[in-house]
Amino acid sequence: MDKEQKPKNKNAFFIGFLSFFGGISQDVFAPILPIYYTAVLGFDKTFIGVAEGLVAAGSYIFTVVAGFFSDKFKKQKPIIFAGYFLSFISRPLLALFNSPGSVLGLRFADGVGKGIKDPPKDVLIAGSSEKNVRGKSFGIVRMMDTLGSVAGPLILFGLLYIWKSSPLVYHYIILFAAVPLVFTLTTLVLGVKETQNPGTPAAASSAPSKPLPKQYFIFLGTMALFTIGNSSDAFLILRAQSLGVTILEIPLVIALFNLIYALFAVPLGSLSDRIGRVPTILIGWAAYALVYLGFALANHAYLIWFLYAFYGIYYATNLGVAKAFLADLVGPEHRGRAFGIYGMTIGLVTLMASLIAGSLWDRVGAQAPFYFGAVAAAIAAIILFLSAKKLKVAPA
Repeated sequence: MDKEQKPKNKNAFFIGFLSFFGGISQDVFAPILPIYYTAVLGFDKTFIGVAEGLVAAGSYIFTVVAGFFSDKFKKQKPIIFAGYFLSFISRPLLALFNSPGSVLGLRFADGVGKGIKDPPKDVLIAGSSEKNVRGKSFGIVRMMDTLGSVAGPLILFGLLYIWKSSPLVYHYIILFAAVPLVFTLTTLVLGVKETQNPGTPAAASSAPSKPLPKQYFIFLGTMALFTIGNSSDAFLILRAQSLGVTILEIPLVIALFNLIYALFAVPLGSLSDRIGRVPTILIGWAAYALVYLGFALANHAYLIWFLYAFYGIYYATNLGVAKAFLADLVGPEHRGRAFGIYGMTIGLVTLMASLIAGSLWDRVGAQAPFYFGAVAAAIAAIILFLSAKKLKVAPA
């Protein structure tokens, strides 16, 4: 057992390590994108909702394809490589094109890259851990990913300071976002090992025709309801800026958020192993509702620092824990498909959520998207609590 467990732990470490550099790439440019859209390219808030919603939609639509191939071929690394490589190409090109169509196309391509890599990566994480420590394993990978998202904004702060006098400062930063992905791709090729899904060949070959369990769709529907109020975090950045947070301060605020997220990802993932996934997710949704209510009511810039820090608790109790719960609800031979359908559904709803948020901001006011998000989270939490007894865990 020890000999078998050691390579799994090592494999999970390398998955986390490549995610670390992926996090740097994402968060070295994402905090300045909303400002780049509005201040440099002159786009309105509705366009931002479309652009960032397309990232989520592209991501999650293609999770279905990636999940299908993951289950069918039992090979995860080539799919993960294709996803990261697409982001490696599309992110720097964003600095070279400024028409609405090209920006939307490149953001969609980046989202497709994310969608392609996520289900097989989740399958590898699930296959690298036993059920009784699965929440912790997902938490460890989320922690390392998020540490990259701490480093990314700090690097961004340095680049903004160095290039602050250049009219092309945003363009340079967007080009730089491709550099960390070189390390991600190298780690994937040299460090990560394939981990076969458990199950007999017969079970694997029949996987596409066997329906997913009822409890999976109950949880999926509840997640979709929550997500309708969970628009792109770009709106949080714009709200912070509208309250007086400066461009140089924004990366530091994002770094604080990601630091809290990283610090709590493992302990709260482990908490879900002890008290259950549903109670842990409910803690996160309560935190989310309070944060969004705070963003709606905030009237001073200093409050944004506290709200962003508390927002990290929501991320730590949900992103890894929700995926661990999906792995619990579905048999191992169907996990790629389950992660794919989950991702596609959440992505399409996220696109709707971002469109709603952008429209509410432009037509009603800056507070409206956050009131809407808080109410949606509260309703979803009540439904999840009432349906918890129906969410039965599948055999490992």
